[in-house]
Amino acid sequence: MPKLRNTLFLLYLLFFCFVFFSEASVHEYNGQKFVSKGNAFVVHGGSEGIYSSFADTHNVTATAGDSFVRFEKITFRRPKESSNFSSHSIQAIVFEVEDREAIGGSAYGGQRAVCCTADLAKLGVCSEGEIIHRPSTKNPGWPKVFGVSFSEDDEVTTLPLKSIQITKTGMYNLYFIHCDLNLKDLTVEGKTVWKNPTGYLPGRMAPLMNFYGFMSLAFVILGIFWFLQYARFWREVLPLQNCITLVITLGMLEMALWYFDYAEFNGSGTRPVGITMWAVTFDAIKRTIARIIILMVSMGYGVVRPTLGGLTSKVTMLGATFFLASEILELVENVGAVSDLSGKARLFLVLPVAILDAFFILWIFTSLSSTLNKLQTRRMVAKLDIYRKFTNALAVAVIVSVGWICYEVNQVHYL
Repeated sequence: MPKLRNTLFLLYLLFFCFVFFSEASVHEYNGQKFVSKGNAFVVHGGSEGIYSSFADTHNVTATAGDSFVRFEKITFRRPKESSNFSSHSIQAIVFEVEDREAIGGSAYGGQRAVCCTADLAKLGVCSEGEIIHRPSTKNPGWPKVFGVSFSEDDEVTTLPLKSIQITKTGMYNLYFIHCDLNLKDLTVEGKTVWKNPTGYLPGRMAPLMNFYGFMSLAFVILGIFWFLQYARFWREVLPLQNCITLVITLGMLEMALWYFDYAEFNGSGTRPVGITMWAVTFDAIKRTIARIIILMVSMGYGVVRPTLGGLTSKVTMLGATFFLASEILELVENVGAVSDLSGKARLFLVLPVAILDAFFILWIFTSLSSTLNKLQTRRMVAKLDIYRKFTNALAVAVIVSVGWICYEVNQVHYL
């Protein structure tokens, strides 16, 4: 356990150092290098769901203020030894996800390219070395494309201050792109500010503030009812019920912390790192304890066996591993998060949690099968009936969870 505490302390310290100055919906670029993608060089500037400033068919209530993407001090820098020439344009392109087909093109049905090729230039559809883009048929005036170029001997060039108003609800993407092979060491600095009509929360997070507010109230009501019953029957309380009390308490604290986290995030434009980290920790502890309780009940603890015996250390080890994996995943997912879309790092961190969850499920149903057999052998009819209903409820919960995971994967694939 001391090693686990030391590991968690170092983990918290590492994330604190990296995200202490992170701001919600403020995408900062601190010398990011352009990466080669096909025949273009790209820096992903951000992806967020943004609600329209005006009433539309998708968002009839978000009229409380302006929504925009604002560019502030976006500076491109190249090495001194590569500054002896004038460059092609370095462009910023903002587009809604439905308009992604308006970016790029191909000549004679060949491979799709972002930068204009010699063949496409001959067809007169674009200028060689520039980004290929066409006006959107669904969103007049989109995508938004503008840029700057280097004059000879310039090491730095800066985009003019610009604010793009959002008039249609959707998922918006920003990319900085250039097509000049001589600018392979180019970097970008500065920031962009993304704002929704009702605050700085990204579109994916905006509904969560009200959700956690309602959930906080629900947990308070549940807590009052549970603690009244707990006080009434305190002489008959089982050890497992003490664990349930702990889960409810953690749930109340977690929901309250998430609500205050999103409220501060939305109002100030700066994510409160301390509150986020505590909310993440309470969430990881609560989920770990809940899984351990279900596993212990499935094993027949307090029903067909008085103790877990030699299984205690294995259950503890699995729980500690799950907590650590969940904590790391939630820290990466929430602390300092800006874009609505998750990166490859999160996908890598999801895998251990998914495997451990699958192990929990397998162990739970294996234990349930053994416990049901014991209850049937001992002819404990009432408890057998309860455990059968418990098994059915768990099966339904697992099926719903798998269905929800499949839905989320499809949504991410679409975006």
